[in-house]
Amino acid sequence: MSRRTLLAYGAAIAGVAALALFIGWWQVDGPGAPEPVAQRPLPLTQMDFQMTDQGGETVGPASLLGNPSMVFFGFTYCPDVCPTTLSDISGWLDDLGDDVADMNVVFITVDPKRDTVADMAEYVSYFHPAIQGWRGSQDQTMRAAEGFRASYEKVATGGDDYTMNHTASVFMFDAEGQFAGTIDYHEPREFAVPKIRRVLARTEEETS
Repeated sequence: MSRRTLLAYGAAIAGVAALALFIGWWQVDGPGAPEPVAQRPLPLTQMDFQMTDQGGETVGPASLLGNPSMVFFGFTYCPDVCPTTLSDISGWLDDLGDDVADMNVVFITVDPKRDTVADMAEYVSYFHPAIQGWRGSQDQTMRAAEGFRASYEKVATGGDDYTMNHTASVFMFDAEGQFAGTIDYHEPREFAVPKIRRVLARTEEETS
């Protein structure tokens, strides 16, 4: 076999190997990789927690089934992220018009030590009327955050005062409780509203 033929075979083998490595990277670590299952919120049907809404009613993940849902974690003492996000959500809901009646929209406090049911009722009243405020015990809040794969932590700010760091994304679920994506903090309205409409459309397809 000539040297030219050997070089040609070698180049072909090297090309195939490089292609295989590229495909493997794309599917495992690259843009084609699926979101790690451990980082995705559980389906609502697999979550297990109990809270109280702003009206004093007992609620939990089962309360969200039957309609698409948006869920956001925060606290009433939050200086900027929470009021900004809830204002953004109110704007998105205004854009949805009558379709708002087909959605659950929930704000869950990560600071139950300070946020009472009455505090939650007053706080959400400043935003769109479709937004519900949920509050649970420390343990139930932790269990809810684990199910949604949300994180939060208490941060001392001096003396006995503190603030809360927390996940700032809005979680979306379809009517069957399957995770349907997130809307990021400060995501432009022209991107956020179509995401919500896609979840609503998915629900219409599933029920038709």
